[in-house]
Amino acid sequence: MATRPFDTEGSYLITSFGGEKVRSYIPKPLPPTPQISTVGMHSLLDVANQAVGRLDGLTNLLPDLGLFLYFYVRKEALLSSQIEGTQSSISELLMYEHEDIPGALLRDVTEVSNYVASMNHGLTRMHDEFPLSLRLICEMHAILLSKGRGSEKQPGEFRRSQNWIGGTRPGNALFVPPPPEKVMELMGALELFIHNDQPDLPLLLKIAMIPLQFETIHPFLDGNGRIGRVLIPLLLCANKVLREPILYMSLYFKQHRSTYYELLENVRQTGDWEMWGEFFLEGVRQTADDSALMAHQILTLFAQDKKVIEGLRRPAASAMLVYQYMQRNPIVSIPTIAGKMELSEPTVAKSIGHLQKLGILKETTGKMRRRIFVYNKYLEILNRGTEVEKR
Repeated sequence: MATRPFDTEGSYLITSFGGEKVRSYIPKPLPPTPQISTVGMHSLLDVANQAVGRLDGLTNLLPDLGLFLYFYVRKEALLSSQIEGTQSSISELLMYEHEDIPGALLRDVTEVSNYVASMNHGLTRMHDEFPLSLRLICEMHAILLSKGRGSEKQPGEFRRSQNWIGGTRPGNALFVPPPPEKVMELMGALELFIHNDQPDLPLLLKIAMIPLQFETIHPFLDGNGRIGRVLIPLLLCANKVLREPILYMSLYFKQHRSTYYELLENVRQTGDWEMWGEFFLEGVRQTADDSALMAHQILTLFAQDKKVIEGLRRPAASAMLVYQYMQRNPIVSIPTIAGKMELSEPTVAKSIGHLQKLGILKETTGKMRRRIFVYNKYLEILNRGTEVEKR
C-alpha cells in the first residue's frame, strides 16, 4: 500500500493556548498530492458502483418511497449520534416525536431529533436545487445544535476559538485541529474541491475524501462528526449517483469504529488516502446491499400482513386504514390514530383489536388507559444495528 512522507499531507502550526505551546494540524487542500493511487482498487470500485446502482434502481420499485426515506433518515440520525455517544433507540425517537406519549422527553433523543431536522433541511434545500455549500452546511449545523446539549456552542457558525479532541486541554489532546483563523480558508478550499471536476479521480473516492477532510478541519465547536457523515448522502445525490438519499453509512462506521478512527488518523499522519479509500468503498458496498435488503424485507412484511388483514372480510376496510397509518407510525395510541385519521375511538379500538389477534400489533404498557401499541416485526427490521449498550 502506497503511503506518503509524514509531512506532505499537512503541517503543524505552533500556537499558544492557556500559557502553553500547542501544535495544531493544518491539512493541505484536496485533492492530495501525489495523486491517490487506485492500483488494486478497480474491483472494489466496480463492486461499490454496482451496489449503488442496484440500490438506486429500487427507487422505481418502492410503492412509497417517502415512507422508506422517513425511516432511513431516522435510522441514520440515530446511528450517527450513537457514534458520538448518545444512548437512544429508534423506539425512543418515535415516541419522542409523538408528544402525547409520556416519558419520552430524553436528552439523547432530543439530540437525535435535532439531527433528523438538520438532515431533512439539507435534503429539502438540495431538492430545491440549492447547492451543497458552506452556507447550507452552516444552516444544517444551526438546526443540529438548536436545542439540548451543544446549543451554547455557536450553532450555525464556524468556531472562533481553538477546539481539540481527547485530553483536557490542547496541550495534552490526541488531536488539535487548525486554529480558528485558518478555518474559513480551509473550508473555502474544501467547498471548491466539492464543486470542481476531478476527471482523474473516481467519484466515489472523491466523495470519500470530503467527510474526512471536514472532520480534520473540525470547523464547529460541536457536531462535526455528525455533519461530516451526513455530507455523504448529500454528495451522492448532488453528483447524480443516487436520485434519492437512500444510502447512509453510519451503521458501517459504528460497526468498525476503531478502524474508522485509526484510518482517519493515518491519513493525517502518513497521507494514506488509499487505505481510507478501500475502507470507504467496502462500506459503500455493504451499506448499499444492506439498505436494499432492508427495503425488500419491509416490502415482504407489508405484503404478508396486508394479505392477512384482507382475510378479515367486513372489518378489513377500517383495519387496513389503521394498518396503513402504522406503517409510518409503528408506535401509537388509540386517541392519536383517531385524531389523525378522523375516525371514532371505538372504531380504532376495534381495528387495533383485530390487528392484535392477527399478531401484527402488540400492546406494550399492560394498562387499561393510555395504552401504547407497537408494530413489532416492523420495528425489529428498523432496529437492526441500532442496539445500544446497557446503561
